[in-house]
Amino acid sequence: MSLDISAIHAEQVTLNALVQNLLYASGTVGAILVVVGLLLIDAGTARRKNLFNSTIEKTLGFFLGFATYYVIGFGIWAAQYYIMVDATMTDSIKDWWLGGGMTNSLAHHVDPALFPGLNTFQIFVFFLAVFAGIINILLHFSVSERMKASAYYITCVVAAVVSSVLSWATWGSVGPLTNAGFHDFFGVGFVYLFPAGMALIFTPKLGARPGMMEPHARVSAYLAPSIGLCAPGLLLIFAGLPMVIMSCLFFFDPEALAVSVTMADTSVGIALNNYALVWAGGAVTGLILAYRSGNYAYTLLGPLAGYVAGASGFDVYLPWQAFLIGLAAPFVAYAVYEFTLKRGIDEHKLFPLFLGCGTFGMILLGVFKAGTPRGGYLGFEEGAYAFQHGQISLGMQLVGIAVCIGAGVVTALILSVILDKTVGLRVDEHDQIDGLDKKIWDLEPDVHTHADSIPRA
Repeated sequence: MSLDISAIHAEQVTLNALVQNLLYASGTVGAILVVVGLLLIDAGTARRKNLFNSTIEKTLGFFLGFATYYVIGFGIWAAQYYIMVDATMTDSIKDWWLGGGMTNSLAHHVDPALFPGLNTFQIFVFFLAVFAGIINILLHFSVSERMKASAYYITCVVAAVVSSVLSWATWGSVGPLTNAGFHDFFGVGFVYLFPAGMALIFTPKLGARPGMMEPHARVSAYLAPSIGLCAPGLLLIFAGLPMVIMSCLFFFDPEALAVSVTMADTSVGIALNNYALVWAGGAVTGLILAYRSGNYAYTLLGPLAGYVAGASGFDVYLPWQAFLIGLAAPFVAYAVYEFTLKRGIDEHKLFPLFLGCGTFGMILLGVFKAGTPRGGYLGFEEGAYAFQHGQISLGMQLVGIAVCIGAGVVTALILSVILDKTVGLRVDEHDQIDGLDKKIWDLEPDVHTHADSIPRA
């Protein structure tokens, strides 16, 4: 069928619309850079004999979550805006599942009275699908090298669906918890706290990796192949996230008026500078902790701790406040990290960064930014979805934290029982020691470390 220029809906393809399309597309690119950064960190820290398998499992887990989100996830998240105008979640899913009408329509063929800004909404599917995949990568950090691939892949699909429901409730402006006063600008709840909640269950069930927490009969020490790879990975994450922050803003007339995804009053410059300064503050304190303790881990945990603690409030903090949060957050990561080390818990990323700093940041937000107006939707002047009718409150921050972590805990509890009785959950200890690269892919590392030189009993 040829294009009939006279029949197109020009309002869907204006230059202003294209600018917004490019902005959200750049956010998608930024999110993909985060994926690359996370994979570099994994490549630097996974045991040499499991290096390829660990990286490829994260990659495939990413795409399983990504594809699942396209199938149904976005329809669940977008339902908050359908419900706002008296439609239902079922209506949203019908429009936005993989075969749905809005997913498969050309924007210039759709009357803006039916769905304005369709191109931007379609790009947002891609953007959020990347984060559905990132959740699975983050979860893998807590189960790496010891969870069976089949169990992990099943978990990835389930996690993508559950995190979509969480995002509907906690991230946006008119989801049930957000509209009631829970504030989370960057999705800390469904992206970070949710997989950390799952790790609370999976980590003790899987146990510690041989040689990680103490010498093993066949592995004298757990040696990472190249910690130096972590620093470039860290900087790639730092480089990608500013574009993601731009995609957490809505833009209304007059053309460049920025309102956060929670409908809080903000600006592009303030949000980006808040982001920059939590990293800087975290890096300063992390540097001090690293040199005082002699533990290189805090050089990496410090900047990330500042970022995670500040992320829920990038839209409402002032830059000096963000810097102070960045300075304080690594102390929380330090406390949790040392706690897990002393108790032999083999989880060094999600617990200190997400359970520790993510929770810390959300509580700070509820204490120091209580009463800040947000929620609802611009253009609604009265009713349950009136623009900025809700206020940040400590009580709702605590409720949101409990819901996000609790969703992860319940999901993992159910899955761990089912997986343990079907495909199995834990990789055999001998296979962990001999290396999954060899067992699954017939790959041998080019270098044998002294930690792996002890013969099999």
